[in-house]
Amino acid sequence: MRKALSMLEDKEGWKVEIAEANGDVICSKVMPGARKVFRLEAILEGSVDELYNLLFIRVEEMHQWNPSIQHIKVLKHVGPETIVTHEVSAETAGNLIGQRDFLSVRHSCKQKSSVYLGGAAIQLESFPPQAGFVRAEDGPTCIIIQALDGDRRRSRFTWLLNMDVKGWLPKSIVNQALPRAQLDFTRHLRRRLTASTTLG
Repeated sequence: MRKALSMLEDKEGWKVEIAEANGDVICSKVMPGARKVFRLEAILEGSVDELYNLLFIRVEEMHQWNPSIQHIKVLKHVGPETIVTHEVSAETAGNLIGQRDFLSVRHSCKQKSSVYLGGAAIQLESFPPQAGFVRAEDGPTCIIIQALDGDRRRSRFTWLLNMDVKGWLPKSIVNQALPRAQLDFTRHLRRRLTASTTLG
């Protein structure tokens, strides 16, 4: 979490990749080792608690509203705010990277009107790479969810995507696909928030 936050807090070297009409902005930065990381910033129509619930507490339900995920399973609760998950991406049309699986440790931290969700790849002898999948590696990565001043129903959403997709894909394809995946995820998240508002 600290590593990911220090990447976000370092304001030097970020370059705008995509600026959407709705205000969503994705910037990128080349880190030592020549890997690109991506920072998405958006305003979402949902409270900090709603987003924390969707993205951490009910993480195993994510495939229900995000078609790019086949499944996420919590393998272990390390503590009240730390879990180990196995995630498999879906075989979706337009998925330039192809199906991947991830083994990650995820940690959440609440501070006042903000929630921090951190994650990083781990290795477990009891859960080796699965046959038929390329095991990609996340992290250090994080999402920051902050209540907008004076509006508890809306949140500022900042997401550092830092991923090694592995395999033999050209960097140009990976660097094109990852920010698009961030926008797709945010679009599906907005739909889920709208659906829960309508139902609620």
